[in-house]
Amino acid sequence: MNEVVLDCMGEACPVPLIKAQNKLKELALGDLLIVQIDHSCAMKNVPEWARKEGYNVEVEEVDDGEWEVIIEKTK
Repeated sequence: MNEVVLDCMGEACPVPLIKAQNKLKELALGDLLIVQIDHSCAMKNVPEWARKEGYNVEVEEVDDGEWEVIIEKTK
């Protein structure tokens, strides 16, 4: 299992979502994608999309207004 960090700090939607979609295509089953974001719109859209796609998702607020969206590639 690999952990891949995707730095999307300072980027507004839909950029973090598109980057996350593209990066997940490169990962193997069981890998974790950690998307670092600081934009509230992306904080809502990225986990929502990943859950809808059937991935396991966890969101952690690492600092005030900064989050890590952890997506496990399950399919």
